[in-house]
Amino acid sequence: MLGLCALSGQGATLSVDSKTVPGLTARSAIVSHTIRLSGPIEEGDADKLRIILVRLRTTSPQMPNRPLATIELNSAGGDVHEGLKIGYLLREYSVASVVRAKDLCRSACALAFLGGTLSRSGPTFVPSRSIEIGGQVGFHNFFLNADSDHLPAVKSSREGLAVGFSVARGGASALVSYAATMGIDTSFVARLLGRSTEQWEYVELAQTFMTLQACPIGLERPRPPPATLAANICNNATAGFAPATPLQARQFTPRDGRRHLLEHVQQNIETFSMKGPLVAQLRAVLATRDDQLIDAVYNDLRSAGIPLPEPLGAVFMVTGYSAGAYNLECHVSFSRDNPERFDVILEGPEGPVKLFQSPPTNCPGLFLYDKDDMLNPQR
Repeated sequence: MLGLCALSGQGATLSVDSKTVPGLTARSAIVSHTIRLSGPIEEGDADKLRIILVRLRTTSPQMPNRPLATIELNSAGGDVHEGLKIGYLLREYSVASVVRAKDLCRSACALAFLGGTLSRSGPTFVPSRSIEIGGQVGFHNFFLNADSDHLPAVKSSREGLAVGFSVARGGASALVSYAATMGIDTSFVARLLGRSTEQWEYVELAQTFMTLQACPIGLERPRPPPATLAANICNNATAGFAPATPLQARQFTPRDGRRHLLEHVQQNIETFSMKGPLVAQLRAVLATRDDQLIDAVYNDLRSAGIPLPEPLGAVFMVTGYSAGAYNLECHVSFSRDNPERFDVILEGPEGPVKLFQSPPTNCPGLFLYDKDDMLNPQR
């Protein structure tokens, strides 16, 4: 079944396409809603969108782990504050955002795009922002519209400068707060604010996709050698350190990889002079050649919360991450058939270290790319 409706007028045009897929019973039918926003974003567009979202929430309650709707964005931009309001609405109503292959989403539209949300529970949320390869999402520094009716009248150029500075400061503060709410590193916004309004940043590189937690659609999976995949995964996990090369990736058999990691655990325990049955058990296990016993202890330690990578197949240790006398090792395991299934941990001199950058929730496969890989070149 298909339902269509549209709201237009001043500003962007909003249309809704609702489809119902029959389920096993009448009550289990799945309803999906696609909202399309096109045209310039102007004051009042967020209110038009809220009317649609209220109706959708009333007529088709949201299913667990599914967005209420998906919004397709196609706009060259417009009013910045209205773009932020739309983004906040997407978060409030759990609406996923997407830019299709032939569409353009820039300026205020790009800010609204960052509000895309799969689901939320209390203060936590799962983002859902997608770009089909070929779709263009561009960010730039905002500018003040001197002809805006919202700017107060001024009597002198000095007073005009003061008003402009105050408005600009408020706009910058709103952008930083919005980025923090959407889980975006505020350094991304700071970088935009430091540029001229004519300088654009498009979502092209793998690192930009990761920074914005945006997922590419239609991207072919990379097939470099396993050592290169291991280095890419570890380089992304250690963002901020000088990247390692594939030559710094050492491969282990699954058996030797587990043994090597258990040796790390033992060394950490001995470093802190810990005593108890675990110390004796590890020493005894590492002295044996019983693979089943090593597997059992490895899995027991993982279940107990010891950070050890899930054994998925190939096991690599990547070295070369250092800052002065501080050195990190990266341990990664991934499936040969599906490298997007991977697990990675970092080991410092005193034990496990939190990842400096985590893989995007909905598209962890971005970690398989070098951060400077061009994934979505401008057309």
